[in-house]
Amino acid sequence: MLPERVIAIFLFLCSFLSILITIGIVAVLLFEAISFFGEVSFLEFITGTRWTPLFSSKQFGVLALVAGTTLTAVLAMAVALPLGLLSAIYLSEYAPRKVRSTVKPTLEILAGIPTVVYGYFALLFVTPLLRGISEDIAVFNALSAAVVMGVMILPMVSSLSEDAMRAVPRTLREGAYALGSTKMEVSIFVVVPAALSGIASAFILAVSRAIGETMIVTIAAGQNPRFTLNPFVPIETMTAYIVQVSQGDTPAGSIEFKTIFAVALLLFVITLAMNLLSQYVVGRFREEYD
Repeated sequence: MLPERVIAIFLFLCSFLSILITIGIVAVLLFEAISFFGEVSFLEFITGTRWTPLFSSKQFGVLALVAGTTLTAVLAMAVALPLGLLSAIYLSEYAPRKVRSTVKPTLEILAGIPTVVYGYFALLFVTPLLRGISEDIAVFNALSAAVVMGVMILPMVSSLSEDAMRAVPRTLREGAYALGSTKMEVSIFVVVPAALSGIASAFILAVSRAIGETMIVTIAAGQNPRFTLNPFVPIETMTAYIVQVSQGDTPAGSIEFKTIFAVALLLFVITLAMNLLSQYVVGRFREEYD
């Protein structure tokens, strides 16, 4: 049997390795991004609205990609957050044990479907349905990608929110029932506020997941970077652009190739900010019960 000290050292090295990997990723992003900003103005990059680095007339306004990313993420949240919260309330407060034990694992199967399958589902099934409603919707559009992305992250919202609600002490519910509250009033005005930190954390993590999604937007949303909030037209997100350049047609070391590191660094900063916000919300609104 190994001594405890050897086990402790091994576990420390495993943790330290993950830190080294993170530092390595950040270092590569910073090194290549600094090289990029040596040739391109940071002000132009962060404030410009035209993104054409692969064209002969090169412009590097990343806001076109940020707008596409924001548009799809917001629309996905409009699908996932209300449906996820309502399903979490049902599973936590209304569903019998047998129903919960069946529905929750079934719902979480959605999280195990490869995102490339979601992408083709959006392109080949959801988009024709939307185009049947309105001919103004293009073949590649932000709306179908966002709707399917919302379905994909719905289990994350539902499962984490339901876990937070289940952690609320039974005594709070019983006290509300003793005061004459109905089940709906207990669910909405007692359980949800008591589990607010966990629910908010689930929401923020889901937003981070939507911002970082790649294959769905690459397949269904198009590759046309434009500064617009119209969900019916083709757009391009930051992750989709990284995939486009990474296909091998762009010479390594060129200014076009370096753009993926600048975009990736911006994406890293955004997701890091979302995770820090999630930790702050959990700490700020956490409720502790005896």
